[in-house]
Amino acid sequence: MIAWWSWLLTAVGVTGLYFAGRKRALGWAIGLGAQVLWVAYALSTRQYGFLVSAFAYGWVYAKNFRAWRSEKGVSDAAADA
Repeated sequence: MIAWWSWLLTAVGVTGLYFAGRKRALGWAIGLGAQVLWVAYALSTRQYGFLVSAFAYGWVYAKNFRAWRSEKGVSDAAADA
C-alpha cells in the first residue's frame, strides 16, 4: 500500500512545479494541495516528521504564490501603460 503513495506524491509535486514554472497559478494550488496528501501520508504511516515538512512546504508555497501574484500585478500594470 505504501509504495503507491510515493509515486502519487512525486507525480503531484512534480506537476505542481511544472505549472508553477510555466507561471500558472494552478501550480501553486497543486503544490499546496500536495501538502494535504503529505499530511495524510504522515498520519497514516505514523511518520510524524513529514507533518513538519508539509507545513514548511505549505508555508513556502503560500509565500511564493503571494510574491508571484504581487509581481504579476506589477508586470500587468506595466503592460497596460
